[in-house]
Amino acid sequence: MTAFVPVHARRGFAAALLTSCLAVGASAQDASPWQREGHSAVRLLAGSRSGNVLLGGIAFQLQPGWKTYWRTPGDSGVPPRFDFSASENVEAVTVLWPAPTKFDDGAGGHSLGYHDQIVLPLRIVAKSTDKPVTLRANISYAVCERICIPVDAKVDLAFTSVASTEDGALSAALDAVPKPANVGDPNPLTIRDVKRDGPSNVIVDVVTPDPKNVNLFVEGPTPEWSLPVPAPAEHSPPGVKRFTFALDGVPPGTKPDGAALKFTLVGADKAYEFNVNLP
Repeated sequence: MTAFVPVHARRGFAAALLTSCLAVGASAQDASPWQREGHSAVRLLAGSRSGNVLLGGIAFQLQPGWKTYWRTPGDSGVPPRFDFSASENVEAVTVLWPAPTKFDDGAGGHSLGYHDQIVLPLRIVAKSTDKPVTLRANISYAVCERICIPVDAKVDLAFTSVASTEDGALSAALDAVPKPANVGDPNPLTIRDVKRDGPSNVIVDVVTPDPKNVNLFVEGPTPEWSLPVPAPAEHSPPGVKRFTFALDGVPPGTKPDGAALKFTLVGADKAYEFNVNLP
């Protein structure tokens, strides 16, 4: 099976790499060897094995100043692609995505992704609980500074540990994945309202305890949509942080009315996902 999003158009690396390598040496069965290129490294992590639903992860390390991309890269960039079809005793793999960071893309827009270190959790469904599970992944991703370099890596890992030494790292990565929420939920950080401003603009009002440290991202119902990154409005009503974006990047011939959009709202220490039908 394949899990990917199609292409849309500082701490010391050495110290972090040494720490991780020492951890691997202590428990090689819970992590694959690092696959390295000049500016990044990638490996698989295995969580504890119990039942037919397993938790794993894809760990990336990036040199200072370099980044890689979220499932939707923003105004420019290349999201990672993953192919797990060569795995053994694996029915399905779902990639979970921690909340991204927003970067200037150098062309007047913004890209969305990760820097330094990131673990993408994996939800793995085994075909049989009484047979060995080996995850094999072909990973294609880009690492970017002023230029972008494509990277292809092949990694594999058997899930054998009843109690994995990587459970803590995987749990922390899961905590960074945005939680499901509904518009108007009584959370300190939430979307209060989504509305149209004419035929081509959308307004999103956000409630947040920290207006200076909040970002909003939007995705269309299919990968063919390429909506812009919502921008903070110059003036917001009392008590809310307002974001706006234009309905650019809608597939030709598609009417946006009623489209199922996904909003990711990222605060200083929490993040939520909202599924909203566009008014």
